[in-house]
Amino acid sequence: MIVALTGGIGSGKTTVAKLFETMGCVVYNSDERAKDLYNNPEVKKQVIALLGVNAYSEDNKLNKNFVSDIIFNEKDKLEKLNAIIHPALALDFENFVKQQNSESIIIKESALIFETELYKKFTTIILVIAQLEQKIKRVMSRNLISKEEVDKRMQAQWTDEQKLPLANYVISNNETDALIPQVLSVIQKLKSNA
Repeated sequence: MIVALTGGIGSGKTTVAKLFETMGCVVYNSDERAKDLYNNPEVKKQVIALLGVNAYSEDNKLNKNFVSDIIFNEKDKLEKLNAIIHPALALDFENFVKQQNSESIIIKESALIFETELYKKFTTIILVIAQLEQKIKRVMSRNLISKEEVDKRMQAQWTDEQKLPLANYVISNNETDALIPQVLSVIQKLKSNA
């Protein structure tokens, strides 16, 4: 069974994904895999052609600050970058799935399930939500960026209100929410519907 797990920036979807993994699910973290794929020679060549040589630092790693400054200020560049990395991720995910046990619950964690219309390929979607102020606070603290920078990144994503009607399961991840019972409940429902 293959399930999508998504949530806006700062929702805590990675924390939730780790709980699913701890409870026996197999998790594919799209953000982590994308970091590796940016070093794929063909992907790297295309990124440099799009954004310039400064897209990579001297130690050949993606220059995240440089890239973020461009893509969150120029929407067409964000779309073109997504058109480079998303096909590479799709192929990588296919190979990942082939290596798993067919009885496993495989969870594809990705921030942009809805924005890239990837949700149409999944029959089951888990959405992690959190209060807006909570998400902003988390991202500012984690990425050491201003509220304005967080707002720019959030504008590149759908709101929770847009995502909710398309989600099969919702996990609320605010400071007062207990995550473990919510994750256990979703796993039980996934198994009973398998």
